[in-house]
Amino acid sequence: MEINHFINTIIEEDIRSGKHKRAITRFPPEPNGLLHLGHARAIITNYSMAKKHGGYFNLRFDDTNPVKEDIEFIEGIKRDVSWLGCEWENLLFASDYFDEMYNRAVLLIKKGDAYVCDLTAEEIREYRGDFTTPGKESPYRNRSAEENLQLFEGMKNGLYEDGSRVLRAKIDMSSPNLNMRDPVLYRIQRATHHRTGDKWCIYPMYDFAHPIEDAIEGITHSLCSLEFEDHRPLYDWVVEHCEMEHTPRQIEFGKLYIAGAVTGKRYIKQLVEEGLVMGWDDPRLITLAGLRRRGVPPQAIHDFIIALGLPKSQGETSIDMLYQLVRE
Repeated sequence: MEINHFINTIIEEDIRSGKHKRAITRFPPEPNGLLHLGHARAIITNYSMAKKHGGYFNLRFDDTNPVKEDIEFIEGIKRDVSWLGCEWENLLFASDYFDEMYNRAVLLIKKGDAYVCDLTAEEIREYRGDFTTPGKESPYRNRSAEENLQLFEGMKNGLYEDGSRVLRAKIDMSSPNLNMRDPVLYRIQRATHHRTGDKWCIYPMYDFAHPIEDAIEGITHSLCSLEFEDHRPLYDWVVEHCEMEHTPRQIEFGKLYIAGAVTGKRYIKQLVEEGLVMGWDDPRLITLAGLRRRGVPPQAIHDFIIALGLPKSQGETSIDMLYQLVRE
């Protein structure tokens, strides 16, 4: 099937204009569960765009939250992506860049673009305001760069309790976009990481880590679901203020929801943990492992994703089309 959607048009124009010579994309799953049919849209879109436009596709695990992650899921996700036939050029982890992320956070502090805040998580939410109420500045917002550097190093060295301090970006507490109201960049979290062990007791937040990872890898087009649209200004802010050499472009598309099916790793995980299904590969689920066990061929999933196109808005889809493609 011919691939022709708005992201393809954007990439074609970027290559035609000379902005990029090829498309380099990535799929960044969190290893806290196995993938489902909704993820297939993101995987196949990223893979097909890189392949069509002379580039390559990275599989990069978002392992910034060691409390929720499991090596079993890493192996399962690799198996799922490989089964779909989406061959990755590089197998990477967010943890590959922990040192670089820390250095970029130090750079932000030195420039006056980040500060250590002692407010509790609940107080940060209160100070943040809402869509009708502007936020209030933290009483710790105007600490000197020297004090912030000392406190942040203390966070890294384990001098403070979990949750007692965070590093926040200094942006705009009155911004209409709540994501720009001094978002948290780092939190203290004592947990043994599956790759870095106990080296770190601070971990970066996704909104800080993800744009840095994309920029380091030279990703040209960072393709993600619509829920990240409001996060795009923060993505661009991090790339600019961390003075990254490469500037990726984030583009959002509509998530794939299947009518009458349980989607979302959190809900599937609940079914698994409560023993209501036999596991992540239960053939009643629309996990990729479950579909594989049911006997669905991967080509049918490719054809299903491409036939649906790539909308800019959310919407439910019937799974009947997939079954028709399976029969074909």
